[in-house]
Amino acid sequence: MPETAASPVLEIENVTLAFGGLTALNGVSFEVAPGSIASVIGPNGAGKTSLFNTISGFYRPGSGHIRFRGEDITRLPAPRRAKLGLARSFQNIALFRGMTVLDNIKLGRHCHLHSGVLDALFYYGHARREEMRLRADIEERIIDFLEIDHIRHAPVAALSYGLQKRVELARALAMQPQVLMLDEPVAGMNREETEDMARFILDVREEWGITILMVEHDMGMVMDISDHVVVLNFGEVIADGVPAEVQANPEVIRAYLGSGNVDELRRRLRDARAAA
Repeated sequence: MPETAASPVLEIENVTLAFGGLTALNGVSFEVAPGSIASVIGPNGAGKTSLFNTISGFYRPGSGHIRFRGEDITRLPAPRRAKLGLARSFQNIALFRGMTVLDNIKLGRHCHLHSGVLDALFYYGHARREEMRLRADIEERIIDFLEIDHIRHAPVAALSYGLQKRVELARALAMQPQVLMLDEPVAGMNREETEDMARFILDVREEWGITILMVEHDMGMVMDISDHVVVLNFGEVIADGVPAEVQANPEVIRAYLGSGNVDELRRRLRDARAAA
C-alpha cells in the first residue's frame, strides 16, 4: 500500500496473541497518526506490554497484521524493525550497568552501522570515521537535548533511577526512530522527574518530528500530553479516541473503577495530576 500524507505511520489490524490457553490480545486494532503522541492504557494485566512486544517484534502474533508506513512488518524480526525506524524503551530498565552513559547510548546506533568485521577489528578507515560521526551526533544532539552532559562518562550503575530512565530514552533516540515506543517512561519517578520526562517527550515530538507510542499508568500525564488514547482491557480495545472522549467512556470507567461514576474517574485523574 503506498504511503500518503494522510496515511497512519503505524497500523495494528486484528492482532491476536495467545500463550497456550491464555489469550493476551484479542483482535486488537488501532492506528497511530504521524507526528502524534498516542498512549495505550489499561488496568494491570490488560495486555499493554504484550502489545508492545508484538509491535516491536519480540512476540509473533497468531493472526492479524502490523504495518509500518504502509509496509507489512508482521513477520519481520525485531532487528529489521529497528532498522526501519521502530525504537523502544523498556518497562524495566535494560541498560548495561557496568558501561558508561555514552557507551550505552552509542549501542542504540548499532543497527545503522556499516563497518565490516575487519574494519571494526583494526579500527581504521571507514570504521574510525563512522565512530567519530556517531559520537559527534550523540554528544551534540542527544546528550545536550536530554541535559545529561554532566554524566556522559559516569557508569550507569552509579546513577539515580530517574537519570537511568533518561539514558534509556537517549539510547532509543540514538536509533534514529520514526516511531518511538516508550514502555512506562515515568514509572517509579518522583514529581520533578515525571515533569522533566513529560517535557522531553513533548520536545521529541515537536523538535525532532518523532511519533510517540506510549504505555503509561500515570493517567494525569497521559491525559495531559496525548493526542490519542487507546484503552485495553483483558486484551481487547474498549475505547479509542481523544483523551476527553476516553475518560468519559463508560466502559473505561467500569474497567478502572467497576462502576459508572464519571465524576469519580475525573477526581482520580485530578489527584494523579496533583501527585505527579
